[in-house]
Amino acid sequence: MSDLLARVRLAVPENRTHLGVQENMAADHHFVEAVTFADPDELITVLRQVIAENGIGLPPWARNLAYRMACPHRPDDAELLREAAHDLLGFGPDWDEDAEELLGRADLLDPRP
Repeated sequence: MSDLLARVRLAVPENRTHLGVQENMAADHHFVEAVTFADPDELITVLRQVIAENGIGLPPWARNLAYRMACPHRPDDAELLREAAHDLLGFGPDWDEDAEELLGRADLLDPRP
């Protein structure tokens, strides 16, 4: 998990102030590659950890990508679908329709009173 965690942490802009332009581009590339091929359970754990460390630090594009990679692997996980939806709503309104769709799927799996 340490490699994935390091790559996700490096997507946080304040963790990369020491990097030059080429290194920043490489960090983004490594983040995308790591998230794309990560084990879904490990990805969710790392994503939650990084968000807990710095709630707003991980850029919306990075968060969205991570959740979009994790959710299809756990389509019956209502908690994860709601988590992803609420994250999208926090950075909307561009993704509000996607968030509502995720919430609808979560409610079908686990209705809330």
